[in-house]
Amino acid sequence: MSGKALLERLAVTGNRWLAVMAIASVVTGVSAGPSLAQCVELSERSPQIDLQTFTNDPKSLLHRLRNNRDKLSGRLTGYLVTDPNVLPSVRILLKSAQSADRPAIGEALRQAELRCISTQPEAARKIHEFVRKLGDLAVQAGYTAAVDEPNAPAPPVRSPGPSTGLMTGEFNTELKDPFAPIPVPQ
Repeated sequence: MSGKALLERLAVTGNRWLAVMAIASVVTGVSAGPSLAQCVELSERSPQIDLQTFTNDPKSLLHRLRNNRDKLSGRLTGYLVTDPNVLPSVRILLKSAQSADRPAIGEALRQAELRCISTQPEAARKIHEFVRKLGDLAVQAGYTAAVDEPNAPAPPVRSPGPSTGLMTGEFNTELKDPFAPIPVPQ
């Protein structure tokens, strides 16, 4: 018996409560399907409206983030780990990207692959195959450079200078004296 016929029969027999439960279980089953393709937790996913904007017009990402390759890489990584099925849009993005932006796109692809390996190995494999089949040397340069980054030493952490911040004390709970002299660097 099909799902629709079962629902009609339940509604006719007066078991509306069972009909509502059946509908709820069908909706839950259908909505669980797309979430399996995502590589990260809900809190780390890109908003759905951003994904739709990207898939409808991939070039818009380049226009919004022009000359900011770090943001381009981060945003594209976020899109790919949220939904690895946006790879065709990445191909369109590459067609309109300048040669200077292509390494950042390659880096984004590698970061997305690394984040998907543990949760969605099939998605990580698709990303790897996508880069391999592209044959774009600039994208591959950014892709391989992203592999080397985890081994690189972390940049030194700078402690804030004496004039930064408004709070002082052991737990930063006391207000700084606004009239205190500012130490001059020597």
